[in-house]
Amino acid sequence: MRGGRHARRLLLAERGPILPDVTAAVGATPLVALDRLAHGVRPRIVGKLEHMNPGGSVKDRIATPMIEAAERAGLLEPGGVIVEPTSGNTGVGLAQAAAVKGYRCIFVMADKQSEEKRALLRAYGAEVVVCPTDVDPEDDRSYYRVSDRLARETPGAWKPDQYHNDANPQAHYDSTGPEIWEATGGRITHLVVALGTGGTVSGIGRYLKERNPEIVIVGADPDGSVYSGAAPHPYLTEGIGEDFWPSTYDARVCDVVVRVTDRDSMLMARIATLREGILMGESCGTALWASLQVARDLDDPDALFVVVLPDSGRNYIGKLYSDRWLRDNGLLGPYEEVVDYDWRATRPDVVLRSDEIPLPFG
Repeated sequence: MRGGRHARRLLLAERGPILPDVTAAVGATPLVALDRLAHGVRPRIVGKLEHMNPGGSVKDRIATPMIEAAERAGLLEPGGVIVEPTSGNTGVGLAQAAAVKGYRCIFVMADKQSEEKRALLRAYGAEVVVCPTDVDPEDDRSYYRVSDRLARETPGAWKPDQYHNDANPQAHYDSTGPEIWEATGGRITHLVVALGTGGTVSGIGRYLKERNPEIVIVGADPDGSVYSGAAPHPYLTEGIGEDFWPSTYDARVCDVVVRVTDRDSMLMARIATLREGILMGESCGTALWASLQVARDLDDPDALFVVVLPDSGRNYIGKLYSDRWLRDNGLLGPYEEVVDYDWRATRPDVVLRSDEIPLPFG
């Protein structure tokens, strides 16, 4: 979109010709039309390219605000250690900011996360601890509990706890929401976000609803996560969904929650990459599939869907972008090709409307 590109140039120009450090480059990501992918759908669908943040994901936006809030509160002091459970992207954002500010990092990851993500965090100088995926969140082996133990036992440690840190949704209220509103000239009618900690959708959604309560907020949830009402069970899609309710997620913000399977998430990302030339991660496919399913039922050419595309596909080359891996995991048939995938062939088995969405915090 021309308006989005122009707005990005203005935002970058306002920062000056030379930025003080890499964290100052976070934000001002562009909106890009996805007309080829959404061909035949009446609403306009555009993607917000969060992989264009310097650390490669939407999680860059929350890292510095969480660190600076901890510094102000005296929870993180010079020479301290940041300990956090992460699927990878939050770790990169924190590692960037930690390098600038002189902190050490220890990140705890579930073993389903790609090896590329672990290698990337180590490249930033972080220590990476890997834990089993298929255990209860309260199990001592889970990456939540292991990070708790490391934070207690490590001198000078501070745990950001992105799942319960108010600076997470506030960062999106302060930056991502205003960017979307301004880039669309207030014409946005639908926001679509893949649900992880819930901070992104809660912060952006709250900002947009304050400007126009009629905007529809759509959450995309991987099958196996709690947000769409299921009992939690293992799934392959990385970086989104939860097996517990983070307090950073305000379920009242979402008007619709769409459940998305691993197959639809991953093949949607692959098709979108082929058609739009945007190398995207699995959570992008989740959000895009949900957006297209909602949009296909709207006969309104003036509707404008903004889909937050959280990260690049570079961290998933050996999994999502490997046909062999997809076949080995039952996501692609033995004689099926990725180009044969048709998102119209399936519909979500669960779409929760606002009055059906569980409100875990009353």
